[in-house]
Amino acid sequence: MVLLTGLVVAGALGVFGVHSSTVRTSSNGYDLSVTYPKVARAGLDVPWRAHVHNDAGLPDQFTIAISSDYFRMFETQGFYPTADSMSNDGRFVSFHFVGAQGADFVLEYDAYIQPASQVGKSATVELIVDGQVVVQASIKTWLVP
Repeated sequence: MVLLTGLVVAGALGVFGVHSSTVRTSSNGYDLSVTYPKVARAGLDVPWRAHVHNDAGLPDQFTIAISSDYFRMFETQGFYPTADSMSNDGRFVSFHFVGAQGADFVLEYDAYIQPASQVGKSATVELIVDGQVVVQASIKTWLVP
């Protein structure tokens, strides 16, 4: 009875829900912050956002690339804003943007964990400018029953 009560209390406190995390990295004058579901459960909405910052302003063209295998655990409503073009080379899904203005850019992913997903995934998120990776971050999502 104590174990059952403990599980009910833990569930009520959100222990078994979504727990997000943000990883921040900087290189070559660029800051990359990725907010992602660190721990999640199948069927739940999750946050995913990549924020790029450069004090000198963003270049006219850049790419945000994410390990393609990572997306196999999600059902998606889409990415915002919509990329000017997208590609997938089997290793990375690449979102190409043209004409961004200012010092900040945010790519958001509206998604939830697929009901059948049982295993988490790792990913690398890269910012590519002029064909070169200028900053990258590593993330890992754990799925619990």
